[in-house]
Formats: sequence, C-alpha cells, structure tokens
Amino acid sequence: MTARRDVPVDGELRDRILDALRELLDARTFDSISVAEIIAAAGVARASFYFYFASKQAALAELVRQAVGQGHAAAEPWVSGSADPREALRQGIDAGAGLWLANAGVLRAIVESWGSDPQLRALWLAQMETFTQATLARIRLFEQRLPGVDLPALAASLTWLGERLYYLAASGVAPFDDRKVLVDTLLHLWTRALAET
Repeated sequence: MTARRDVPVDGELRDRILDALRELLDARTFDSISVAEIIAAAGVARASFYFYFASKQAALAELVRQAVGQGHAAAEPWVSGSADPREALRQGIDAGAGLWLANAGVLRAIVESWGSDPQLRALWLAQMETFTQATLARIRLFEQRLPGVDLPALAASLTWLGERLYYLAASGVAPFDDRKVLVDTLLHLWTRALAET
C-alpha cells in the first residue's frame, strides 16, 4: 500500500489506533469490533487508520508482536541458562503470567481468532514457533537427561501447554485465575518433563 500525501506520517496517530484497539479488546471480542469503532475510539480519520494498517487484523498483529517481544524478554534468563535453572524458569513463567494478564484482551483475541483467519494464523504459528525454538535450545543443553525423547515435539508441547493455561488464566478460568496456582502448576509440569528438578 502506498502512502497517501494527505495523511500525516505521525507515530502518535498510529499509537492512538493501537491503544484504542487494545482498550476495545479489554471489553469485547475481536470479531465484534469494527474498524469504524476503532477509528472512533482513537479519534482519527479513516484515512489515518488505513495509512498505518491494511485491516483490523493488521492492527491486532502489531499488538501481538509487541506482546510477544515482551514475552521473549521475560523468558531470557531461563533460555540463556544464566541463572539457577529452576528459579529462572519460575521467574520466566511468572513473568509470562504477568504479560498475559497485562495484555489479556490482545492475547485472548489472537488465540480466539487465529484458527479462522489466515493472516492471524500465520502470525500466531510463527510467534509460537519462536518460543518453541527458544525452549528447544534450552532443552538441548541437557538432552542427556531425556534419552529417546523427541525434543522438538517436547518443546512444542510445553510451549502450547503454556499458551493454553495462560489463555485460561487471562480469561478468568479457575483454578488458573489464581496466579500462584498457574505458576506452580506450569513449573511442576515443565520441571518434570525436562527432568530439571
């Protein structure tokens, strides 16, 4: 899409659009939100919205990328192996829980929408693959403890398990709406699966 000369290039307008969508997602499902509602909430012209985003899916995709970037930063101590593995894993899981709660509307929207929208499907599968690859790299550091285990499948399973439990927590589903229960459960499952007790 080429830039239109009558629309100012202003990062503040882009941020207002993203903030408006984020706020709408805190109260409503993604499917129920229209571009017109995003524009009204952001207080921008239709041309401004389409200058920055080809669709509401593209705006959601940007919010998801931002959240996932924060997720990688949260997981870094465990992935890098720079701290006590169990404590670093606990911290990473807890930070992931915080990230999902802080971005609940956005992350619920992607989980609920990726199966029915090709653009969002490609985005979410690619984002989840980055977490799977980071997990796999960490697992390979102690693969001698896991003889005969398909390590890529284990890494993918743990990644998708985390996604599902974080989603349930962000949706207020018990018992995972209790952050301590969520973190303790994921820590137990990960450490058992990785023989990292």
